[in-house]
Amino acid sequence: MSDVLVQEAPSEGVLLLTLNRPAQRNALDLELTTALQATLNRFKDAPEWRVAVLTGAPPAFCAGLDLKSFSAPESPRYKVTALITSLPYLGKPIIAAVNGAAYTGGLELALGCDFILASEQARFADTHAKIGALSGSGMGSRLPHAVGTRFAKQMMLSCAPIDAITALRAGLVNEVLAPEALLPRALQLAGLIASHDPGLVQIAKTVLDQGAETTLREALIYEQFALAKRKNEGAMTWKT
Repeated sequence: MSDVLVQEAPSEGVLLLTLNRPAQRNALDLELTTALQATLNRFKDAPEWRVAVLTGAPPAFCAGLDLKSFSAPESPRYKVTALITSLPYLGKPIIAAVNGAAYTGGLELALGCDFILASEQARFADTHAKIGALSGSGMGSRLPHAVGTRFAKQMMLSCAPIDAITALRAGLVNEVLAPEALLPRALQLAGLIASHDPGLVQIAKTVLDQGAETTLREALIYEQFALAKRKNEGAMTWKT
């Protein structure tokens, strides 16, 4: 087991992943990026894992890219991009349990998950403009998709952090919880998801993901296609 990524199995079908570089506020260096990517690849292919919960060792969720680790021009920053952009396409749900700061790459990491639960201590920010950089991992697309263009402009252009309640109001997070209740709630929801037919969960997730990336008309067509495919497989009885 990697020291920078703690892996636990709190209940059947649930994988708990904890970013474990607390002194660096769980910033993504090459070791953590590599460990997380390898673990997610195993998660994708392992039938015993149905849902993952991603969190950070206190006091932060993830402070973004470790600039010391990736300061050299030849450093493989593309590996961080590959990690973050792969999250939505693993075919299995991932819940982000944001317990503290989720800044820049950390915010992108959370946005790549299927939904976000936040501690009252959570803070969210995109500081790309502040450090004179542009995101290569989808911030300019996923953030406005989550909170709307106007609020995304506020976050991306000002670089000012927002608190958990503001994130809830903006639609960035699903729930705000007391710090001690965050992980139990995330694991409870993960357990509920893991108790359902994994094939059906995957189809439902894909329908939602595909629908979110297209027009309403195209989304309805895709949903009907998925419904017909599932019905033809004879996996369950459908009622209209």
